[in-house]
Amino acid sequence: MNLYSFFRSSAAYRVRIALNLKGLEYDQIPVHFRKDGGQHRSPMFLNLNPQGLLPVIDDNGFVLQQSLAIIEYLDEQYPETSRLVPRATRDRAVVRAMSQMVACDLHPLNNLRVLNYLRQDMGQSEESIGAWYRHWVRETLGPLEELVGQHGGACCFGDEISLVDVCIVPQLYNARRFDCDVDSFPHVIAIDKHLRELPPFAAAAPEAQPDFE
Repeated sequence: MNLYSFFRSSAAYRVRIALNLKGLEYDQIPVHFRKDGGQHRSPMFLNLNPQGLLPVIDDNGFVLQQSLAIIEYLDEQYPETSRLVPRATRDRAVVRAMSQMVACDLHPLNNLRVLNYLRQDMGQSEESIGAWYRHWVRETLGPLEELVGQHGGACCFGDEISLVDVCIVPQLYNARRFDCDVDSFPHVIAIDKHLRELPPFAAAAPEAQPDFE
């Protein structure tokens, strides 16, 4: 299995965590956003993903884009270890809803291409961009904190690691990079601290990647 990844991509970070949790062996192929004019825009990579976004996996010739789709594919294709989406219908629905708050409502607004558009095309200052980022982090983490308070235990949903945990750790990593104050979300922060100390999460962190610089 090949994973096309960039060390700072939150979406690729999610997939690295999932692969590690499931104990799957994979080769990581770095695709750098800034080298060679943007390696994600090369004809080779666009042939894998016409969106030019990361991550992409190639599982023995089966190519798939979009991190949530990749993680659910891994969960179904390799169900023997660390199931990340619960089997029970209602539990599965709640986990997906909480995960999508992060991956669909928050992450796209904090994506590099969005921030670059604000910076380059809309002429926004770094101060304004930082305020934009922090606003959307608060808008999502507040409601998520409430849901974790209702459904969480040692993890965001109960005591077992799920898709929500795989999504929230990379997003909080990014939030800290942008100096977001996340201390007012104690349930989420405590779980994040616990998870980051676990080997599958630590090995997936940006600093542990071969292309980190």
